Amino acid sequence: MPESKKHKDLAKKFERASSLEYNKGKGADFIGPNFTAEIEPDESTFAHAARQLQGYKGPVYVVTPNDVIPKAIKRFKKTTIGVRKANGTIVKRSTRKRK
Repeated sequence: MPESKKHKDLAKKFERASSLEYNKGKGADFIGPNFTAEIEPDESTFAHAARQLQGYKGPVYVVTPNDVIPKAIKRFKKTTIGVRKANGTIVKRSTRKRK
């Protein structure tokens, strides 16, 4: 699936905020020593995020634009997946144990 401009812009913003390198290949978009994150620019790709983050150890997050955050919190409410803003702020903490 080709990367959308919205996805790319959100990834660049999170890359600056998190100091992690954006992974453009297979796997999660951001893999760091303390957490793993997947960029999801709109709610239509939330199912993709859940599949993509499956199997990663430690805290996992969906990074989404501010206007989509309420939908992301609702969608991932009863999961171990957390939600972050593009500026890095955690709005729902991941409940997965640290690595």
